[in-house]
Amino acid sequence: MPRSSGAGYGCPHRDPSMLDSREVPQDSRQVGGPVSPCSPPAEEVLWTTRADGRVHLRMDPSCPQLPYTVHRMFYEALDKYGDLRALGFKRQEKWEHISYSQYYLLARRAAKGFLKLGLERAHSVAILGFNSPEWFFSAVGTVFAGGIVTGIYTTSSPEACQYIAYDCRANIVVVDTQKQLEKILKIWKHLPHLKAVVIYKEPPAKKMANVYTMEEFMELGNEVPEEALDVIIDAQQPNQCCVLVYTSGTTGTPKGVMLSQDNITWTARYGSQAGDIQPAEVQQEVVVSYLPLSHIAAQIYDLWTGIQWGAQVCFAEPDALKGSLVNTLREVEPTSHMGVPRVWEKIMERIQEVAAQSGFIRRKMLLWAMSVTLEQNLTCPASDLKPFTTRLADYLVLAKVRQALGFAKCQKNFYGAAPMTAETQRFFLGLNIRLYSGYGLSETSGPHFMSSPCNYRLYSSGKVVPGCRVRLVNQDAEGIGEICLWGRTIFMGYLNMEDKTREAIDEDGWLHTGDTGRLDADGFLYITGRLKELIITAGGENVPPVPIEEAIKMELPIVSNAMLIGDQRKFLSMLLTLKCTLDPDTSDPTDNLTEQAVEFCQRVGSKATTVSEIVGKKDEAVYQAIEEGIQRVNMNAAARPYHIQKWAILERDFSISGGEFGPTMKLKRLTVLEKYKDIIDSFYYEEKM
Repeated sequence: MPRSSGAGYGCPHRDPSMLDSREVPQDSRQVGGPVSPCSPPAEEVLWTTRADGRVHLRMDPSCPQLPYTVHRMFYEALDKYGDLRALGFKRQEKWEHISYSQYYLLARRAAKGFLKLGLERAHSVAILGFNSPEWFFSAVGTVFAGGIVTGIYTTSSPEACQYIAYDCRANIVVVDTQKQLEKILKIWKHLPHLKAVVIYKEPPAKKMANVYTMEEFMELGNEVPEEALDVIIDAQQPNQCCVLVYTSGTTGTPKGVMLSQDNITWTARYGSQAGDIQPAEVQQEVVVSYLPLSHIAAQIYDLWTGIQWGAQVCFAEPDALKGSLVNTLREVEPTSHMGVPRVWEKIMERIQEVAAQSGFIRRKMLLWAMSVTLEQNLTCPASDLKPFTTRLADYLVLAKVRQALGFAKCQKNFYGAAPMTAETQRFFLGLNIRLYSGYGLSETSGPHFMSSPCNYRLYSSGKVVPGCRVRLVNQDAEGIGEICLWGRTIFMGYLNMEDKTREAIDEDGWLHTGDTGRLDADGFLYITGRLKELIITAGGENVPPVPIEEAIKMELPIVSNAMLIGDQRKFLSMLLTLKCTLDPDTSDPTDNLTEQAVEFCQRVGSKATTVSEIVGKKDEAVYQAIEEGIQRVNMNAAARPYHIQKWAILERDFSISGGEFGPTMKLKRLTVLEKYKDIIDSFYYEEKM
C-alpha cells in the first residue's frame, strides 16, 4: 500500500529508515577511506569516496537526535502539514499551489518514473533547470528511488555539464528548456550511464528516442507497483549518500561533495532552528525560491528545510536576478528571505538610484530616517524600546520602503556564500533590516554557524549550530586561525577523490575549511579570509586581501570590485572596477555608470557618465580622487608592506559571463590573475629591469 494512505505510521516496530543508536558506534570508529574486503565495517569509517559507501555519523551528546532518512522526514511532515500549501508557482499570471499531500504523491510518481527509466542505486539524476515544482519533486523522487540528486547550474557550458554528468554517473538528466536539452544532446555520446532525458517546461522541438516530457515521464511511473517503491524506501539508511553538490571550481576542478540522508535531515532541522525558522504549527514560513538549487545554500534552505517545517515555497521567475525578483517579493510577501551578498547589493543600488532621482524633500526624508535608525541600531542593537524619533522615522518612511521591496512581513533576512561589505550591512540596518549571516560550506551541508534575532552581532557569522563543534588551529597573536569543524553537518567525502578527501578531513575527523577566522568571548565567529587567498609578499609578509579590498570599497563608493595583488611580489597592487548598470536581458555589466557612481564623479569635478569616458581618457578628476582614497586607506594600514603602491581601473566590471565570478558571485582570483596578466605584469615591469 502506498505510504500516502498512512499505513504503518506510528506502529511500535522500528522504522527501517531510522538507525538504532547501536548501529553508529562512537568509540571504535575508523577515520575513513574507501571500503575494501579488509576494511572495517562501513558504519565505522568517517568518510568514503564511493557513491554507494556508508559512514559513521558524528553523534554529539548535546544533540542526540536519532538519524533518519529523507522519506521519514517527509512522511512525518505529511502527517502534520498534509493540507497546507507547499509549493506556489505562477501560470498565466495567476498563482497556483500544491499541497504537501499532493507534493508527496508527485515525488512518489517521479520516483517510480525514474525506476522505470532504469535509475540504479547510487547513480544520479542530474537536474539542469531553474527552480520550479518539477525541480523539487524530481529531487525528492530521486532520493525515494534510491538515487542521488545532482544539481547543475543553468549557466554551465556543455563541457561543464559533461564533466558533472559523467562523474556522478547520471542515469537520467532532467532539464527545463530546449536550450538546456541541446547541451545534453551534444554530449550524450560521452555519457555511458545516461539512459534518458526528461524535459519539463516545454516539449522538445522534435520527437526523439529516450527524451520524455514531464507528463510522459510521470505516466511511466504508473507501471511500477507502489510496493516495489516501498521496498526500496525501506532499505535506505541515513548514512548513505543522497545528494551531490559540485563545488564551483574557483580553485580548480569541481569536486562532488557527497551528502548523506542524515546530513540533509539533521541540517534541515537543527541548522534552520538556529536561524529561528518556525514550524508551520507556530507560523507557516513563506519563502521565495530563486537562487540556484545546485548550490547547497538554496537547496537546504528552500527544498529540505521547507519539508522539515512545512514552509510554503513560492518560485520566482527565471529572470529573477535580472529584475523581476522584487515583483515576486511584493506579491508573495515572504516571512524569511535569503540572498547572496550581490543580491543585497543590487537592492541597495536600486534604492540609491531611486532616491537620487527623487525630489529634494523625499530624498532628505529618507536620509534622515536611515540616519536615526542606523544610529539606534548601532548603539542599542538588542533594545525593543525605540525612541520616538526612530519609531516615527520607521512609520513615515522606512515601513513604506520595506513594503515596496516586498519585505513588509519579512522577519528574518539571511545572507551567505560570500563576504558582505560593511557598507551594505550598515545600509540595510538603516532601513531597519538586519541581515543575518550564516557560515558553512557545501562540505558542511550548508550552515554550521548561524545568526538569528536571538544570536546577532554586526559583521559576525553568528554562533556554532548546537550539536556542532569548532576549533581554530595555528592561531596567531590576534587569535586568528584556520576554522576546523565537526558534527552531523560534515560531508561523507568527495566522490572519486580520495586525496582531496584526505586533505579536507584530518585523522580525528575534523573538516579543515581553508578559511581563517577568530572567535570572540561570546562564541561569535568572524571570518578574516582564506588560507589559499593569503598573499605572501616577496618580503615574507602575510597579507589577507579581503580587509584591504573592503576598505577601498568603503572609502570609494564609485568602486564596484577591488582585487589585491602581490603574491611573491615586492609590493601590493590592485585592480579596480567601477559601478555600472547591468543589461536587463543578460545581467552583464554595461558601460553606463550607476547613479551613485555619477554622483561621485560630479562631487570630484568630473562630467563622466560612462566607464569608457573615465578609463579611455584617464579622467584626471576621477583618477586623482581614487588615488587620494587609496592613500587614505594606506594611512590606516598596519605597516608599510600593507600599502597599495600601484593600481588600474579595468574597462569592464567583473561578471559571471566574463569569468571573474563563479555562479554564486564568488571572485575567481586565479582567473582574474590570468585574464589581466598583462596589466598586472606592467605594475612590476620596472621591478624586473
